[in-house]
Amino acid sequence: MNYLEFDKNKLVNLSFSLTHELLRANRSGSFATTTLVFCNTRKYHGLLITPQPLIDDEMHVLVSSIDPTIIQHDTEFHLGVHRYPGGIYSPKGHKYIRDLKIDAIPKTTFRVGGVVFSRESVFVSNADRVLIKYTVEECNSPTTIRLQPFLAFRQRHKLSKANNFVDKTYKKSQNGVNFKLYQGYTPVHFQFSKEVEYIHTPAWYYNVEYLEELNRGYDYLEDLFVPGYFEFKLKKGESIVLSAGTKEVNPKGLKRQFTAEKNHRVYRSSFKNNLINAAEQFIQKRDGRTEIVAGYPWFGVWGRDTFISLPGLTLSIGKPELAKAILDTMSKRLSGPLFPNLGSDNDASYNSIDAPLWYFWAIQQYVYKTGKYKEAWTNYGKKMSVILEGYKNGTEYNIKMLENGLISGGIDGKALTWMDAIAEGKPVTQRKGMPVEINVLWYNAIMFFIELVNKSKAKVPISEWESVAEKIPQSFTEVFWDNEKGYLADYVDGEYKNWDIRPN
Repeated sequence: MNYLEFDKNKLVNLSFSLTHELLRANRSGSFATTTLVFCNTRKYHGLLITPQPLIDDEMHVLVSSIDPTIIQHDTEFHLGVHRYPGGIYSPKGHKYIRDLKIDAIPKTTFRVGGVVFSRESVFVSNADRVLIKYTVEECNSPTTIRLQPFLAFRQRHKLSKANNFVDKTYKKSQNGVNFKLYQGYTPVHFQFSKEVEYIHTPAWYYNVEYLEELNRGYDYLEDLFVPGYFEFKLKKGESIVLSAGTKEVNPKGLKRQFTAEKNHRVYRSSFKNNLINAAEQFIQKRDGRTEIVAGYPWFGVWGRDTFISLPGLTLSIGKPELAKAILDTMSKRLSGPLFPNLGSDNDASYNSIDAPLWYFWAIQQYVYKTGKYKEAWTNYGKKMSVILEGYKNGTEYNIKMLENGLISGGIDGKALTWMDAIAEGKPVTQRKGMPVEINVLWYNAIMFFIELVNKSKAKVPISEWESVAEKIPQSFTEVFWDNEKGYLADYVDGEYKNWDIRPN
């Protein structure tokens, strides 16, 4: 019995299988995500989703899906699943699925008459390339396999529509071909572990429907380009590995690489191992940077989310060196006393009053885990000083320390805390003034700064910060606490106190 396993009864029930999703990442920015039966229900679903730096700083869906077909005695059995307007599913390949087992990697097994056919996939670590292993486990007669790639080549927040600008040609790669639908994109190389036949029959498939986008009120119809298909024969017990990636590789080593990548993954044999496996999906190392993705499938790297999640994704699984690499990357992005809320470089937004304070907390957890006080001061002490001084003296977004030692911030039209949803150009919950959790983080930052200076024996004056720290507990109680209500205000703006109950 596998720790994660889905049987036929669940998988053929689309109300179940379409609401459960798979996610795999390569630890360097690329990922794949879809439903349990490979029917994409979001514009964010795809088999190869990867950065395209020559176009923008966003992620792009290059390969939407690859549909297998089993051919026996001139009869075709289509294993793909797509939804079209009117709730029509075509083909209905989910009816052939026998089970889905997720150990180190997902394995889906299909049964078509006497043919038992399996599909396993794994990303190549630190490369924009996915490997898919197809195996004929049982068959009574010669079996032909056809693979049909559905290509999107578009930014993940957008949808592809049929057009006359698409490049319908292809070029040869070793044991395969490659496609580049538009200028600026990297080509996608489809290569196999043995020679296959490619038949070029370019065509658009119109109005593929994404159910989740429809339910969310977004555009939900996409046209996908299918350049042709690959065909090959497999005998009983024989496997073939397909590589779909942005760079051409030597196909002779694909089977060995697939096995090596699979063995490198954490086996999902327990709840703990599932958490470790999941944690690894959020780390990306690319172009000398080590970062945390705020969430899949549509978030990028966010400062606040990085510092909050860093201890759980790294220190809790015994990887302090990974925590340090992330802190080093993020430290370079400090601008004045602020970290980017989201984005990077010239595209960064700094409207986060708490990200710099969570930075202190993340370093604090790193130090408590490793005991490396002196190293932490050497690497991060100057940055921490800049943040404290900036908050004390005042910085962007009217962030400043008041006479009572508490922190206030906010300008009209900007949300600075984690409750930063925007509707019609305005913050849904602005929380201007003194948010309660910001001042808790502020006090913790000062206290940890003092502790770090003392334990690292740094020659830095701290008497001023000790005086501020002495003020804060009484000021905090006077500003936020209410004896009659028995709880803290959520935020205070001048004479106004907000008493909404929130998880702050």
